[in-house]
Amino acid sequence: MSIIGWIILGLLAGAIAKILLPGRDPGGIIGTTLIGIAGAFIGGWVSSRWLDHPINANFFDAATWGAAIGGALILLIAYRILFGHSRSR
Repeated sequence: MSIIGWIILGLLAGAIAKILLPGRDPGGIIGTTLIGIAGAFIGGWVSSRWLDHPINANFFDAATWGAAIGGALILLIAYRILFGHSRSR
C-alpha cells in the first residue's frame, strides 16, 4: 500500500477511533486527524514487527484496519491522558 493509502487509512482510523472514544479532545479535529494518521503508521509497524503479521498490500485487509484503528485508539488515549487538562471544559 502506498503512503497515500496509509494517510487515507489513517484519516478513517482516526475518525473511527473518535467515534469509539467520544468527548472533547485538546487538539480538536486536526489533532484527532494527525493522531489517526500516526496511529495507522504505528499500528501497522507494531503489527508487522511484533505480531508477525506482515502488512498486506490490499487496502481492505481486516488485520491492517484493526492495527490502524488500535494504534489510533492507543494514541488518542495517551493524548488525552497527557494533554487532556490543558483546556478548560
